[in-house]
Amino acid sequence: MSWTDERVELLKKMWGEGQSASQIAKELGGVTRNAVIGKVHRLGLSNRTAGASPAKAEPKEKPAPAAKAEAKPKPAPKTEPARPAPPAEAKPAIPARRQIIPAGQPLPPQPSANEISPEALAKVNEVEKKAKKLTLMELTEKTCKWPVGDPATEDFWFCGLPVEAGKPYCEAHVGVAFQPMSARRDRRR
Repeated sequence: MSWTDERVELLKKMWGEGQSASQIAKELGGVTRNAVIGKVHRLGLSNRTAGASPAKAEPKEKPAPAAKAEAKPKPAPKTEPARPAPPAEAKPAIPARRQIIPAGQPLPPQPSANEISPEALAKVNEVEKKAKKLTLMELTEKTCKWPVGDPATEDFWFCGLPVEAGKPYCEAHVGVAFQPMSARRDRRR
């Protein structure tokens, strides 16, 4: 479903009449209540007039036929005040980027050496020598996404080797990331 001009006009009209997002979604068909709410906010229609509450109290059958019968004559007057909203909708093309967290911030918890089997650890050390050392932008669904190093430094990279089917990591990193609980408990003792 796409928001055509006539569907947007009908949305504006029904919203102005005080109909609920659920009622509007049902009338438009092919959209959810949440999609209607999102479009209302993007169009800047979130504030309703004080006289809109009586329209909500009417039975569902009455507003819908009125909307169909009056769809042609009423859209122009009600949409003119909302016309400044589309340029605001077109403005935010790319949101401002957040600052990078400075070095020295704690890293997410990673398995400690005593939680990783010696075989898996040796395999990881060997694999990381052959790793492709990719940046975040170079990752694909077929490359290992195992992070290596501190993300706040220049020496941070991702493994990049081919992934194991259905997993985000290569064979060696899967061996570290997905270990049975019993095996980890045994190594801690």
